[in-house]
Amino acid sequence: MLLSGIFPPITTPFYPAGNVYFKKLEHNVERYSKTPVSGIVVLGSTGESVMLSDIERRDVLRTVAETAAPNKVLVGGTGMESADETLQLTEFAAKVGYDVALVRTPHFYRKQMLPANLLAFYRFVADRSPIPVLLYNVPPFTAYDLPAELVIELSDHPNIIGIKESGGDVEKVRRMVEGTRHVKRSATVTETFEAVTPRMIQAATESSRELVSISMQADAGRASSPVATKPSSSAVAVTGGLKTRQKEVGFQVLVGAAQKLEPSLQVGAVGAILAFAVPAPTACYEIYAAWKEGDHELARLKQEKITRAAQRVGSELGVPGIKYAMDLNGYYGGPSRLPLLPLTADAKQEIEQLMGDIRN
Repeated sequence: MLLSGIFPPITTPFYPAGNVYFKKLEHNVERYSKTPVSGIVVLGSTGESVMLSDIERRDVLRTVAETAAPNKVLVGGTGMESADETLQLTEFAAKVGYDVALVRTPHFYRKQMLPANLLAFYRFVADRSPIPVLLYNVPPFTAYDLPAELVIELSDHPNIIGIKESGGDVEKVRRMVEGTRHVKRSATVTETFEAVTPRMIQAATESSRELVSISMQADAGRASSPVATKPSSSAVAVTGGLKTRQKEVGFQVLVGAAQKLEPSLQVGAVGAILAFAVPAPTACYEIYAAWKEGDHELARLKQEKITRAAQRVGSELGVPGIKYAMDLNGYYGGPSRLPLLPLTADAKQEIEQLMGDIRN
């Protein structure tokens, strides 16, 4: 699966009383589906996944899968502390249509999380997962930093296709990129080198069937036509599926710090899963697009425009700050769950100033 581009790790909306606000979740997903992001990450750290019950996690996964546009890659956060529970949630995500499982490092028994433990954990999940696995290293939350050497070793597993590296260390990104260059893999892409998801193929197939049916009905009404079956055959040939090709992708490194997106791309990251892309997906995408087009000066300028806001809103103020920035930009942010507290009036004013010229 191709993972290049920008992925917002969307929030989980709540009513003021605390239950999940599924209508607003659908609203947000529909809006993200209209932006140039490559996909949507569900139940990441920004999604307050650790605050949800197992039933809520599954309902959120299902709702997003039913709402998202078919061309958006769906990444489900399925990492739990045990390998068994991680696998169960991963299997559910695959069943409802997810393309990739994002599996964070287990960390509660931190002193026992030695290389042998992590190797066993990820290999157990990847061996059995019906969808590809994306490693998730997020030291700000887990207080555990997955070593680059361990990532390089895990990169050889055929079902581990990349990593989301949220440590903010650009030099570590460089080491992982260089250390995994030996991994040779390919992904199915469209003619314009965009990711192809099973949901896209299903949608194209259903569209083809509808056109075939319409053609057959039209032909049935033209009794004098000497070639009544040819239009139907032609419709299947033209619309019976997506035109695809293969693209070499190797082991894909994505980053999680929006304030360091441009330098991370320069050292070999192929994209990013960014908390700041939740309220500002287009602003983050513009950095990636400029870099992809080879306009490095424009990419740096776009990076400078969001760096301060990304650091403050995306990293320091956390989920409540991200949700308030969403409210400013037309998405539904709303409240977070305790023990996360509402923002102060001063914090809200600061976010309003930081997001003043960052609109979507």
